[in-house]
Amino acid sequence: MKIKIRTFLVVILMITGLQVQAVQTIQAIQIEKGSALSLNDCIKIALNNSPVIKRSIFNYDIAVSSVGVAKSAYFPSLSLGVGYNQNFGERSNGRGSYQSRTLPGFDASLSQLLWNFGKADANIRMEKFNRIAAEFDFDEAVLTTIFNVKLQYYAVLAARSLMEVERLNVQINERNYQRTLAYYEEGIRSKIDLVNAEVNLSDSKISLVRAENTYKNAIVSLNNAMYVAYAPEYSITNTETFNLANPYVPMSLTHIDHYKKLLKLPNDISDAVYAVKAEKGDFLKNYTFEKYPFTFEKSVEIAKENRPDLKALQATVKAMQQYVLLTKRQYLPDLTGNVGYSYANTRLYNDNGMNISVNLSSTFNIKQVKHEVDIANAQLNLAKTEVELLNQNLYFDIQSAYVDMIQLEKQIPLLETNVRQTLENLELADGRYMVGLGDYIQLQDARVNYNNAQSSYIQAVYNYNVARATLEREIALPQENTLTVEEIQDYSKVLKKQEKQEAKAAKKAKKDSKKENKKDNV
Repeated sequence: MKIKIRTFLVVILMITGLQVQAVQTIQAIQIEKGSALSLNDCIKIALNNSPVIKRSIFNYDIAVSSVGVAKSAYFPSLSLGVGYNQNFGERSNGRGSYQSRTLPGFDASLSQLLWNFGKADANIRMEKFNRIAAEFDFDEAVLTTIFNVKLQYYAVLAARSLMEVERLNVQINERNYQRTLAYYEEGIRSKIDLVNAEVNLSDSKISLVRAENTYKNAIVSLNNAMYVAYAPEYSITNTETFNLANPYVPMSLTHIDHYKKLLKLPNDISDAVYAVKAEKGDFLKNYTFEKYPFTFEKSVEIAKENRPDLKALQATVKAMQQYVLLTKRQYLPDLTGNVGYSYANTRLYNDNGMNISVNLSSTFNIKQVKHEVDIANAQLNLAKTEVELLNQNLYFDIQSAYVDMIQLEKQIPLLETNVRQTLENLELADGRYMVGLGDYIQLQDARVNYNNAQSSYIQAVYNYNVARATLEREIALPQENTLTVEEIQDYSKVLKKQEKQEAKAAKKAKKDSKKENKKDNV
């Protein structure tokens, strides 16, 4: 497979000492022309390129730092100061003015929160739950990215298969036109058959152009899902659940020698099958799919265990509970300890000393605290309602996707039978037309039915894959390609180092350019 994948999903981001190597691995994904990409390849590319995932990483970094800020309440605060003082004034006894000069002085103090009756602890717990929610938001972004790639990948497979149906349909219509033209010139068929053959050939070519355009648009949508612009031409491979055979199976729909004998035609009349090869799309060859392994009840159970958005909301509820406690405790005092040292030097004496104090203080507005508690309780109830709503939507969304998938599992074998039956009917209609027992309209009806049966079968396979991917997304089924926030929690640091290196390289290049210009001037 010709593909350059430099991914940041490596353990180097878990080890601080290898961050320089990580900078080298975080690069834009490049797809070489003529590459054959699998679904996993496309998912890896999307996970590396997605700005949505990068945004969730930075949000997680913010949440982690917010925990550190909350914990800093128990870290001592240091205050330093240097000053110079000089006073001027009149003496009270009227004997003239005076001037008091203080040479530079120094003050230092250390303040430590000893206890604030659970306010700091509630704030720390709240930020920890916010960090957990941010981590689950990251997981949600990963699953959404994978799901979007799957949808567009299956759309490309379906569009490619339908394009092949139309391509083969053009060949069959070309063959029918050539044969009808030969028969018309021999006086065996009427002018109306020839006109109908021309119309059907033109219509099939138009349908092929439309199918090609649909395929190109599907490729564009897949590129968008992978966040890849200006991608060269590439192809994609089938998946285990979308493994329709390549529709390149040569097949003659008639046996001209046999029918020449029946019609007693001269030997110099050749059927179009010798000039234009007719093919059929053998999409059914080797197509199998494993049925979904879980029941509906089990699917709901898996979803409640795995859904990152549900876990994120549950963590948010816990964070809001801590926020309510924090708000209610605003009126409680803060117990702080202070240690200070000061030094001052005047013309008459030096003044220095140390002071130690313990303070218990509280400042609050009763009315303000009351309304802030009401707001916090309302936000907590809102978060609980969001969890309840998601649980209900989760149940019905899984049910809808499950029903769609099961119905398609039942439809696909029936549609497969329909494809084989319409193909058999087309071959019989073609033979009847050859021997003069059937007319051109019957032949075209059989061809249209065969085309429609193939298209319906391909569409059902596509719908099945979409329904299955949707169901797997709804239950957050673990994926082969995924990320954990631990693997890339230092990603922002790596980007900063990369930016510094780029700025340094640009500065050096500018400096070198100036040196070259000086040499040229000399």
